[in-house]
Amino acid sequence: MMSSAPKISGRARMTIALATGSVLALTGCSVANTGTSSGADADTVRIVLPIEPTTLEPCDATLSSTGVVVRSNTTEPLIERDPTSGDLEPLLATEWEATGDTEWTFTLRDDVTFSDGTPFNAEAAAFAIDRAVNSDLGCDVEGQMFGDADVALEVVDDTTLKITTEAPDPVLPLRISFIEIGAPTDASAKVREPIGTGPYSVGQWDAGSKLTLNANETYWGDAPAFATAEYQWRSEGTVRAAMVTRGEADLALSLSADDGAGDLGLNYPNNETVALRFSGDIAPLNDIRVRQAINYAIDRTGITDSLYAGASVPADQLVPPGVVGYNDSLKPWEFDLAKAKDLVDAAKADGVPVDEKITIVARADQFPKIAQMTEVLQEQLGQAGLNIEVKIAETSVGLQYQVRPFVLDEGAIAMIVQHGNQAGDASFSTDSYMTSQAQMSMFGSPEFDALLADAATKTGDDRQVAFADALAYERDNLVQFAYIARMSGVIGKSAAVNYEPNSLSGDELRLAEITPAS
Repeated sequence: MMSSAPKISGRARMTIALATGSVLALTGCSVANTGTSSGADADTVRIVLPIEPTTLEPCDATLSSTGVVVRSNTTEPLIERDPTSGDLEPLLATEWEATGDTEWTFTLRDDVTFSDGTPFNAEAAAFAIDRAVNSDLGCDVEGQMFGDADVALEVVDDTTLKITTEAPDPVLPLRISFIEIGAPTDASAKVREPIGTGPYSVGQWDAGSKLTLNANETYWGDAPAFATAEYQWRSEGTVRAAMVTRGEADLALSLSADDGAGDLGLNYPNNETVALRFSGDIAPLNDIRVRQAINYAIDRTGITDSLYAGASVPADQLVPPGVVGYNDSLKPWEFDLAKAKDLVDAAKADGVPVDEKITIVARADQFPKIAQMTEVLQEQLGQAGLNIEVKIAETSVGLQYQVRPFVLDEGAIAMIVQHGNQAGDASFSTDSYMTSQAQMSMFGSPEFDALLADAATKTGDDRQVAFADALAYERDNLVQFAYIARMSGVIGKSAAVNYEPNSLSGDELRLAEITPAS
């Protein structure tokens, strides 16, 4: 596998087309940056998010709330993945190739500096990768993309970096595309505001109020269209939508169809799967019959139709169609309350403490109507005879339940997770959520681990079959999840800007792709 690009001073950007979904016609009402209603600065693009980022640490950019601000804006990876075609494209690296069974060689650009003037070179890239993958910082990208595996890094010269893996890894370039390169810093501590090579740098962060990015005057590529990007956050989707319709914001993320954006709402496929993830080694969830009962007790069609007006569909597995390893023979669990009750009763008859509390934990405002979904799930699982409580947690608290080391002293946990496989390969889902020691997996089995490890070594059709079989094994033998819905997204967009959302938009909103409307 190899890719190359000429060393040009400008940064080539592909215009991203919508893969699916429709773009609704825009109305001619008063909007942002026209000066008619808000007095907005025409050099500023204004974005409203559902939650404030907890950090801008580059090695945590795989968290949506961080990545939507950081990725390819303040920092950049060596390689970018086109969200529509799935192709890997040169960025800080101009080419890469496998130079051994476990070795990859990357050739880097020689005309790049960080926004503070520090040179970007192979040594800086190696530092960032080592810090993200091999350190004890607990970086989110490590758990989601690399698991327990470390990599060895060799700086050959300023523009040549060799990366060696513990075992053959045919998708290492995909993994590397998720590592944002920040300037060398303290290897033993995370940073709140990174210094990167991107088209923007952090200007001012007024915690609880707004975050401003300023165009990086020393950027190696094409200058972005807007001199400033301003982020605010509002938890209510209706409020975010209203900010666009009233001309107070140019883009509003994470809306639902009925938040009120109207003709200013753009539908797009976001590839996100919502599921309940089980703590399968804590009673009563340590009995597979209870986990199966939960799956039968969930009315997925009712949830998707009532909460999301048919804009989402019931989910059948963690990865979406189009991802290598997706198993098209799997169907969503049927809604069968009688079968759910029978399974609970059978477990109880065998001494399983089915009356023990199960807590559904959700991160506040992680996606539209998550609180309402949690209430529905509590009612439906209660009808199956289970003792269900609910905990809605702010992001920083919720991550203590979602990511290792988990909260383990509150009984059985069914965590609402939202997972989007933006890499196009099932290994990025299984390595994060399914292996026994994955950063966001609460249990597994040696047999399943072995299936996944074997699948990860394969290529081509063999890889597709091996991962599809492994996903079927999980459903039949483990039941680590109750898959609920495959989501679609809505972005509110004012008529003052041009932007076409894609499957990455909720996790990586590339400011360089936003331009003033003609």
